[in-house]
Amino acid sequence: MWSPKTKKDGARNPFYDNMLLVRPGDIIFSYSQTTIRAIGIAQSVAETSIKPSFNKVTIWDSVGWKVDVNFQEIPTPLRTKNHIDLLAPFAGVKYSPIQSNGDGKQAVYLAEIPKEFADILIDLSGVDLGAIQEEFVPLVDEELASEIDEVVKLKNLEGNTEAIEIVRSRRGQGIFRNNVHYYEKKCRLTGVRNISHLRASHIKPWSESTDGERLDGANGLLLSPHVDHLFDRGFISFTNSGKILVATNLEADVIRRWSLDVESGVGEFANAQAEFLEYHRDAVFEKSLKAVAS
Repeated sequence: MWSPKTKKDGARNPFYDNMLLVRPGDIIFSYSQTTIRAIGIAQSVAETSIKPSFNKVTIWDSVGWKVDVNFQEIPTPLRTKNHIDLLAPFAGVKYSPIQSNGDGKQAVYLAEIPKEFADILIDLSGVDLGAIQEEFVPLVDEELASEIDEVVKLKNLEGNTEAIEIVRSRRGQGIFRNNVHYYEKKCRLTGVRNISHLRASHIKPWSESTDGERLDGANGLLLSPHVDHLFDRGFISFTNSGKILVATNLEADVIRRWSLDVESGVGEFANAQAEFLEYHRDAVFEKSLKAVAS
């Protein structure tokens, strides 16, 4: 989510200020075109960020608040107006996101709602909230966060949003992980979906990527730690169609003991990932053998 910090005239807006109240693990309802279309789990606190390129609202300032959220669309968009009988106690009051007739309020960006209100929306949506929370559990590493803060201070990066995000993405935090999650929902070899147990691994190595490529979600896979080791060291790779390539110097005993099925495919990759996978096959896959040959 992204919002301005103030109104255009500099005045405070309680619906923008609410961005500062968000904490990792909070439930976020996405309301658009008269319906709730997705339920998300907050992954971070609010940070200063430039306005994203996809946001075309010209009256907003170019710098605002950003909160990372992982969203899952609900099967059938939920129109609040159709359930005003249940939502009436929460409608029309000050700072409520819906009017007394059940329609959303145009001026509301982010509103805090009572737990009872949220429980009704979850029940009406028909989603398994527990499953969403398990899949999108925030990864909070206090030691890692402190390390990042130290790097930012040492390199005098305060206020340089892009540079700070690059530092975070290099250490497995920040927007890179979320960008990768847009393309990848699980480890393709192990099937693990809980993102807290997966690593956001660059397909084209960090050291060889441009700044843009380092944050590009198409340049990443979500992998279980042992699979990430094999992929990062060039012991395995993938074709665009999802066939697993195994290096000739990877012992069969490793595959057997880690219970990896390398004969089955892992599913086709997105077109945006193809160029990065080609680089990995050409420059990373079996790189130890290539180094000997050279």
